[in-house]
Amino acid sequence: MNTIKNTMKFLAVLTLTLLMSKCSPSGDTVDPAPAPTPTPPVAVTNEMDFWLTKGNQSAVLQKQTSVLAFGTAYNTYANIEVDDSKVFQTIDGFGYTLTGGSAQVINQLNTQKRQELLKELFGTNDNSIAISYLRISIGASDLNAAPFTYDDLPSGQTDMNLDNFSLAPDKTDLIPMLKEIVAINPNIKIMATPWSPPVWMKDNNGFVGGSLKPEYYAVYAKYFVKYIQTMKAEGIAIDAVTPQNEPLHPGNNPSMLMIALHQADFIKNHLGPAFKTANLSTKIVAYDHNCNKPEYPIAVLNDPGANPYVDGSAFHLYEGDISALSTVHSAFPNKNIYFTEQYTSSTGSFEGDLKWHVKNVIIGSMRNWSKTALEWNLANNASFGPNTPGGCTTCKGALTINSSDSFTRNVGYYIIAHASKFVPAGSVRISSNFSGNLNNVAFKTPSGKKVLIVENDGNTFEIFNIKYNGNWVKTSLEAGSVGTYIW
Repeated sequence: MNTIKNTMKFLAVLTLTLLMSKCSPSGDTVDPAPAPTPTPPVAVTNEMDFWLTKGNQSAVLQKQTSVLAFGTAYNTYANIEVDDSKVFQTIDGFGYTLTGGSAQVINQLNTQKRQELLKELFGTNDNSIAISYLRISIGASDLNAAPFTYDDLPSGQTDMNLDNFSLAPDKTDLIPMLKEIVAINPNIKIMATPWSPPVWMKDNNGFVGGSLKPEYYAVYAKYFVKYIQTMKAEGIAIDAVTPQNEPLHPGNNPSMLMIALHQADFIKNHLGPAFKTANLSTKIVAYDHNCNKPEYPIAVLNDPGANPYVDGSAFHLYEGDISALSTVHSAFPNKNIYFTEQYTSSTGSFEGDLKWHVKNVIIGSMRNWSKTALEWNLANNASFGPNTPGGCTTCKGALTINSSDSFTRNVGYYIIAHASKFVPAGSVRISSNFSGNLNNVAFKTPSGKKVLIVENDGNTFEIFNIKYNGNWVKTSLEAGSVGTYIW
């Protein structure tokens, strides 16, 4: 009997338990909870392209796959704020000096490799870096195999009518290559500058040093005119000239001393009037030397006779500070500024040169009003040649030509490419603020894109925001890295 009672109690408790499990606290029945359905992730559209070069070369001009999208989620990282309502100078371009030696070694590549390289350098395809500005020498620079001009004569002879003038020394390598480059990029701008006039015009009758004799000022002005006209006949337009490369460095081969007083005299009384008479639109750009002597271009521009003929002044940065460009701009805000030369050394490191050159040559020159940023020689051979006796033996080109089918892209290639590939001629610099070690400069392109170049000059990884129109993108750069951001 007790067993039956116990069984009945157990069944009653079980029934009650089952009933309770089917009821809510209010007594309503509740269906079992359905299995959770996973929420699909919200698709984020990439709104900013990011190209990266690291100092350790683990990435070199490499497009990143990370998705960068604008938002307003608060964080405490530093901001680089880009403001395209504040506009500064218009950009003429980025590039190199195509030395005679550069043309000579590039021409040692086989036909296919050479054509591929020229399209990579000067084209606008996805794999091109779109160089938009070149500097060339009028006659030889120190990175030719030997010094020469376009009117060399036996000692003791002169040629006042320039009857002996000829571009022949450059018709083997330089001029044919320039024609190919112009065919690839018909809008490329070219600046030309002499390292020395014909030696019969100089007071020492030699390629190294000396000064232009006053009695040859007029014929030297005609030499420039004839050069520009003859190059035009070859299909090569010269956008600008400087009267003398590094006029305060007479120790190079070739070279010449030309002090500011003499340059102003030459421009106002000879070169400027000769260009006007010949109806040339080629710009005359003063100085073309280091940032430690801003008083030189200021003296030329202060000359009331020279000033109307001078478009602006050009600078290198082997001495002085890049802020000298702003010093000259402030003195003559209606005159243009050009940065025309800086070499990378055979003894330098990739990381060190990447940081210093992007900081100073690219970002520094642009933030100080320059229309151009040019590195020195485009190419050399494996021995850092050719060069004249006494010319630079440690100048490392953007490219090293190793053999007929092999070349190496050096740090100078990436320094320029981070700007030239993304900032075409006609772009304008726009406002962007500095933030700690994050050196930067911003542009707006003719198509309306914004471009920000950032260099992490510090020793630590940095996370930061790129802020534009009230929204921002969070990104980061390793120490010694360079990023170009496009949106």
